[in-house]
Amino acid sequence: MALIENFVRQDKERFKVHEAIEAHVCSFEAEGGRVLQIDTYGRGTRANPHKISQSVQLDRRSAGQLYEILKAEFGFK
Repeated sequence: MALIENFVRQDKERFKVHEAIEAHVCSFEAEGGRVLQIDTYGRGTRANPHKISQSVQLDRRSAGQLYEILKAEFGFK
């Protein structure tokens, strides 16, 4: 699990679209303010498909950074 502190643009030469999965989202109040948590789970073909594979957390600052990235990349307004 990781609280994302900062987003840094990285240029890559190779890209691959990963298999689609479902993500679960929750939010809670923490010492520093509100936190959004995104959990992904193992695919149905894995030994433990209901076990959390990855969790990322965003605080207000990193969520704002992601919001600006999404607006720039997808034209959200």
